[in-house]
Amino acid sequence: MCVLEKLARDMGAITMDQKSLWAGLVVLLLLQEGSAYKLVCYFTSWSQDRQEPGKFTLESADPFLCSHLIYSFASISDNKVVIKDKNDAMLYQTIKSLKTKNPKLKILLSIGGYLFGSKGELDFINLLSFDFHGSWEKPLVTGHNSPLRKGQLDRGTTSYYNVEYAVGYWLNKGMPAEKVVMGIPTYGRSFTLASAETAVGAPASGPGAAGPITESSGFLAYYEICQFLQGAKIVRLQDQQVPYAVKGNQWVGYDDVESVESKVQFLKSLNLAGAVIWSIDMDDFTGKSCSQGPYPLVQAVKRSLGSLGR
Repeated sequence: MCVLEKLARDMGAITMDQKSLWAGLVVLLLLQEGSAYKLVCYFTSWSQDRQEPGKFTLESADPFLCSHLIYSFASISDNKVVIKDKNDAMLYQTIKSLKTKNPKLKILLSIGGYLFGSKGELDFINLLSFDFHGSWEKPLVTGHNSPLRKGQLDRGTTSYYNVEYAVGYWLNKGMPAEKVVMGIPTYGRSFTLASAETAVGAPASGPGAAGPITESSGFLAYYEICQFLQGAKIVRLQDQQVPYAVKGNQWVGYDDVESVESKVQFLKSLNLAGAVIWSIDMDDFTGKSCSQGPYPLVQAVKRSLGSLGR
């Protein structure tokens, strides 16, 4: 017999005032159970090969930071799951250590990557609501990686390139809100400007310059963005509730503490299951680059979510 059933049975033997007290307690317990959110955090196998301060190893991870940790990526070979990690023995021991420190932590394995394809029967679905704009688009103009809402200048198909539309699409197609975990990125997409124009929709000649650590053109981790922001012009898009920054001919749209807090309030207003982070190894996990403490974006999401669980 569960605790709530026992409470309900025992209420028959107590006074009316006591019944009211116990009824209130039952409601409180139910509310507390229902208010717990998932904070699902991906971490990537290749981040351990980066130079400092981007070198991320699971040994230094906070076991209480997230409700779920997902290792990316494993593959399937000869009908067997294969982890192609040069330190797979150490990875296994580290996972055991994290679970010992926090038995409630759920650690999962992600198979494949975005080209792999998958089928599932969706316990929850990680909705990767980012990469709405980037250097692959034609004609190439600046656009934000993960805007919360439609921009004032968005027309036609670009009206769909935002978090609000993506979440609404899944809900309108029948996905239960309590199974949707909404994506929040810890990186930005960058462009090289082709003219003196710097606003959203400005012409671009190609991807932005590669970051010194991630070394991928058109892409900057948050710890690289913090360095880029020194001396840059920062603009907050009031309609899309996200910032972008310009320095010279470089343009980057990104998320910061304020924008991720807005996104969490949005997902809570729809009673979604929680937030999924891609990825914790691109947040300023050391706290050395942004002067905001370790994991400033993930911690902001966690604070805004409140109680974790489910």
